[in-house]
Amino acid sequence: MGTDTNDSQPLSDVRVLELGNIVAGPFASVMLADLGAEVVKVERPGSGDVLRSAGEAGPPMFDALNRNKRSIELDLKSDAGREAFLDLADRADVVVENLGPGVADRLGIGYDELSERNPELVYLSIKGFLDGPYGDRAGMDVVAEAMSGLMSMTGELGRKPVRVGTSIADMGAAMYGVMGVLVALRERERTGEGRRVDGPLFEAAASWMGYWITYADRYGRDHPSLGASHPTWALYDVFRVGGEDDWLFLGVTTERHWPALCRAIDREDLLADERFETSQSRLDHKAELTETVAEELRDRDRESVLAALLAEDVPAAPVNDPSDLVDDDHLDAVDLLAEFDSAEDGESLQTVMTPVHGDGIAPAQRLDPPELGEHTEEILRTAGLDDDAIAALRNRGAFGSE
Repeated sequence: MGTDTNDSQPLSDVRVLELGNIVAGPFASVMLADLGAEVVKVERPGSGDVLRSAGEAGPPMFDALNRNKRSIELDLKSDAGREAFLDLADRADVVVENLGPGVADRLGIGYDELSERNPELVYLSIKGFLDGPYGDRAGMDVVAEAMSGLMSMTGELGRKPVRVGTSIADMGAAMYGVMGVLVALRERERTGEGRRVDGPLFEAAASWMGYWITYADRYGRDHPSLGASHPTWALYDVFRVGGEDDWLFLGVTTERHWPALCRAIDREDLLADERFETSQSRLDHKAELTETVAEELRDRDRESVLAALLAEDVPAAPVNDPSDLVDDDHLDAVDLLAEFDSAEDGESLQTVMTPVHGDGIAPAQRLDPPELGEHTEEILRTAGLDDDAIAALRNRGAFGSE
């Protein structure tokens, strides 16, 4: 759904060539696409992005990450396919790739080769690690979560470490990579030259663990896994309210929040309890306080409790499932819900667009996720090839065997 018009968006004059697969590369380029960039997704003939056929979860993941793009099939192992890619790269402002270490160079489409032909090119390379002792290791989201300490801090004390419920390291690498792309495009305005930019999974996840790394360095020990709590505040957790699957987060982080909470749950008698009188005393009696509030909330109606807490300006939120965000009133009101037709079967679906907003800055849903190779000839014609040239590429195997 949407329109192909992107002239009013801030990146409408940026042409992106994506060699992306699964999450990291596609997430980087969909952020650029949501802000108006023209993105061409280069896919392997016959199969395309792995997510297209990766079980039940694969196609929805593909759709969410590959909106606002066009797809071209190219066999980059063939001379003809590589030549066609090079022609497209000569016209591109940005190349995004998250191929395995060394693969782009072996195919003859690495930064050195492309920048020699197109010195203004910005080239984003997303890998598991920066070039260092770990640089040759294969990278993936869970590897980065494990090595960065993120996994050890996630989940409940005494249980096995768990990954975050989305591909957070992939997405972090993509976000830092896109930040680098925007910096490089800004520098290109000044110098006239492009440059290579890195988007590393491990280093992205490690940067998000920065204050826990500092904590460990200061005290010589690691903080245990947190669950949904935080060591700085005594009442900062999720509580079961009402039904078996009805959970509510609430946080008391200031002295103002404590009496407000007591009013909201009709327990102003707790204000006279010396154990809970100050932030420090509540922290000293954290277990008793948490159990007291848990008992108080267990048999109540979640919506009523939430309304009372919000009326008192106590930080609180329902623990939603992803399905709760389909048709979410707030996301709809701020124009962040993208509606599109699935590449798999044309079903109308939704996801959340890139939340970059400001005066004159907003994302837009313009193109449905593409079918594999849907725009191959259209893209090549835009690059200046006529029917005879496209037929010659086809005969030479540029689009794979048919």
